[in-house]
Amino acid sequence: MLSNYLKFLAHQLKGWPQQNYYLFFFSLGCQVMTLVSAPITWVTVITFIGTTLGVLCVLAINAAKSVNGFLGILSALCFIIAGFSAKNYLSIVEQIAYVITLDLPVLLSANWNVNMASKIRKFNARSWSIAIVATIAVYLVSGYLIGNLTDDPRPWIDAISFSISLSAGVICFLRFNNQYFWWLASGLAQLVLWFVSYKQGSATLAMAVNSSIYLINDVFAFTISPWYNERERQRLSEEESAYAKELGLE
Repeated sequence: MLSNYLKFLAHQLKGWPQQNYYLFFFSLGCQVMTLVSAPITWVTVITFIGTTLGVLCVLAINAAKSVNGFLGILSALCFIIAGFSAKNYLSIVEQIAYVITLDLPVLLSANWNVNMASKIRKFNARSWSIAIVATIAVYLVSGYLIGNLTDDPRPWIDAISFSISLSAGVICFLRFNNQYFWWLASGLAQLVLWFVSYKQGSATLAMAVNSSIYLINDVFAFTISPWYNERERQRLSEEESAYAKELGLE
């Protein structure tokens, strides 16, 4: 059973668009340079591990591969430590929310683990309205609570990142390709949050670099990802269908 699961995870790292692999190794190089250009501490090492796994996670989502659930849990643990160190408390809640609303459900959901690419769908007018209103509501509530209940030095910037990212995670799990409008906005918000945190001496530059890589990934999603690219979706669906039949899952 374990060997089959490991084989499944290995399969989920294959068949990505080539640009995804290029972006991962570019990111890895940037993170290594960031790591060695400053004093190495336990926080910088944890951040390096988390950002590396985090990039793999978002690239897996881009490629419509369910290994993102496994990678997401591991990277979330690292980001929680980095967020606590920087006093970006909502970034901690954000990671916990990812685990609950996206990572664990993805690991447990047959809809994600078997040929997810064939199940991608789009928003209608009602879905757009619900998603936008929910994002604004989470922003207002979370910003007010974190500003009044903690010593977070950037509550409203933190709240923007949290509300957009939480909504994106839910939209992603529900298999709507419109998630990438939220991920793009989330990447911008997180880039601002972690750059400001870095300038104020509360975080390493690695988290800001990581956010910029996420932004590049989000732009890729609108062009090469099966979430938007019909040819890539068809190719991946056929490949995943053949793999599922080989394992007796279909």
